[in-house]
Amino acid sequence: MTTDVIADADSVLAAAAEVYRRDAGALAAIGRLRTRLNEPLRLAIAGMVKAGKSTLLNAMLGEQIAPTDTGECTRIVTWYRYSATPTITMHPRRGAPRRMPIRRDGGKLVLTLDGLTAEEVEWIDIGWPLDGLKSVILIDTPGIGSLSEDTSARTRSFLTPDSSPSTADAVVYLMRHLHGSDVHFLEAFRDTAAGSAQTVCAVGVLSRADEIGSGRIDSLLSAGKVAQRYERDGDLASLVLRVVPVAGLLAEGARTLRESEFIALRELAGLERGDRERLLVSADRFARPSTVTALSTTVREDLLARLGIFGVRLATALIRGGVRTSSELSDQMVQQSGLIELQEFVVAQFHARAAALKTRGVLLELQLVLRAHPRDGLDEVHAGIERITVGAHALRELALLAMARSDGLPVAEQDAASAQRIAGVDGIDPPTRLGLPADSETEALRGRLTDEIDHWRQLASSPLADRSTISVCHVVLRSLDAIASEIGAGRSLWPAPDVVSAGTPGDGPGHDAAEQGEQDERRLRRKKGRNRFAALTQRHPLR
Repeated sequence: MTTDVIADADSVLAAAAEVYRRDAGALAAIGRLRTRLNEPLRLAIAGMVKAGKSTLLNAMLGEQIAPTDTGECTRIVTWYRYSATPTITMHPRRGAPRRMPIRRDGGKLVLTLDGLTAEEVEWIDIGWPLDGLKSVILIDTPGIGSLSEDTSARTRSFLTPDSSPSTADAVVYLMRHLHGSDVHFLEAFRDTAAGSAQTVCAVGVLSRADEIGSGRIDSLLSAGKVAQRYERDGDLASLVLRVVPVAGLLAEGARTLRESEFIALRELAGLERGDRERLLVSADRFARPSTVTALSTTVREDLLARLGIFGVRLATALIRGGVRTSSELSDQMVQQSGLIELQEFVVAQFHARAAALKTRGVLLELQLVLRAHPRDGLDEVHAGIERITVGAHALRELALLAMARSDGLPVAEQDAASAQRIAGVDGIDPPTRLGLPADSETEALRGRLTDEIDHWRQLASSPLADRSTISVCHVVLRSLDAIASEIGAGRSLWPAPDVVSAGTPGDGPGHDAAEQGEQDERRLRRKKGRNRFAALTQRHPLR
């Protein structure tokens, strides 16, 4: 299926290139779109200033490549893509791209601008031989809300341009606290990336999560509760598919843990309990000169810079709990950091839908090219776009998941949970969608599939089902149809009748006026959300 949609889109671009073979400008634009179509998914890392974007990116890469200081390079959009050999290319706003030298200091990559200022550089392209970059292009963006308006504007113009689709296919958005600026940016990204489809292609990260509990061992538990509250927030719920708490510094330090650091942490873990607790009471106390440990203040300061006080406390606790090697400590600290949960979510929701997300952006840009360069002979191109957009069901699934989080689905609670599961909230392989173990036999999958099809067709054909309910059923049935094709069930799905009910009875009298007003307002918001979703299922999601 992935190959088919990419091949179909490439055929449409080839047909457009043939029509524009004598138009150098249009032909170059189409060439760039063909390149983008065959690239990996573009995943942007965005957020407010000092949210920890570059630190998280290093943790995802497993190597300290992205600069994490406040230098000029952190004010420039920087791409990280796979390359067999390391390369750094700077793209100035004026003039040809420049190949830059590769220098490292203390293991960290050092980026220089060759005498230019951040305002004079469009973007930096870094190629690096990391397997993790074979399936995704990671894009580090300058902080939103910077004191420098130019710095914030670079991120906005890159991810939320006024007259074209977003350059990124999906975004990981970091926040330390929920601000109005976060909501406004995510609204702009949703509208820019998905157009009128209202598809949500963002995941929120509650960053620097270890600081929420003041660096206590249970800090991430506290952060998890805060993340859940953010997930239920009325404004944020419709803009991100999930909020994941992540201790980025811990994740970065753990993934790049050195043997010398493990030895130092083991020495701390071996101290008498009272001495250790007094030493770790705060970051300031830990860095002061002390006679209770043989570790120098320089070593302890380096540990703080690499792991934070939370990471040092956690590492010593894990070592006392039985960890014996640096690799074992690294694995357990990464697991505790929240990074694995974030990466698994990105793989399940964005990587698995990479073909649809890339194709959406490419076809939206192609439509802009067609409008800017009108020509005769484009019927085949328009027909191809029409054919692909009609089949862009993966985007409708993301819209359903977003609606379930923000407004709720207009079905019973059990059916709502089932709809989200079938739409891929936990993953898009057939057993997961059907709620069965990964090793289930084909016959078990077919049996559950038949039951689900019968249930959702019955729900869709109910005379009591309104338009929004039927729209949800259509999406679920289409997902079940895809499962049937994948496992070879061979069962055809016929569309449910488009029945729209005349309405539902209003509330009876006797409610308190203020309470009634609040209920009406919530009901109106849910109704608007469901109407938007119902309209989406009736139109092409790329428009």
